[in-house]
Amino acid sequence: MRMPNAHLACAPASIEESLSEAEELCARRGGNLTPLRRKVLSLLLASDRPVKAYDLLQHLRDDGESKPPTIYRALDFLLDMGLAHKVESLGAFTRCGHWRHGHAAIFLICSGCGEVQELHADETIRKLAKDVASVKFRMQRSVIEVLGLCAHCV
Repeated sequence: MRMPNAHLACAPASIEESLSEAEELCARRGGNLTPLRRKVLSLLLASDRPVKAYDLLQHLRDDGESKPPTIYRALDFLLDMGLAHKVESLGAFTRCGHWRHGHAAIFLICSGCGEVQELHADETIRKLAKDVASVKFRMQRSVIEVLGLCAHCV
């Protein structure tokens, strides 16, 4: 069973609704949700945990296009479009729960059950960017991951 994201009100309600919204969002942002990209996004949407690229590849083996470079290109596209995130500490990818609007995220990673939740962190990122700029460093991107126990594992 998928655990809800921390701000579920702005997350799409179903996989089909999500895919329709993703196609519209890609078109607005100048991208094209090709059949392979759509399949990869579908797998991310259906998963209750972040997924490694090679696990995605296993699900797509029957498709002649599904080789490691094409999976990584599809994932890069989804990242660029704001439809997915990379959870760095896990080396895995997860769907974005808030793609209707731009945002910065913090990932809450449960060390008990492995659940990963996405939390809005716009104010935190603004503060971080200000602190980083104060030492004349130009931030290109940041990934914030918090390890702990979810409500079910406490």
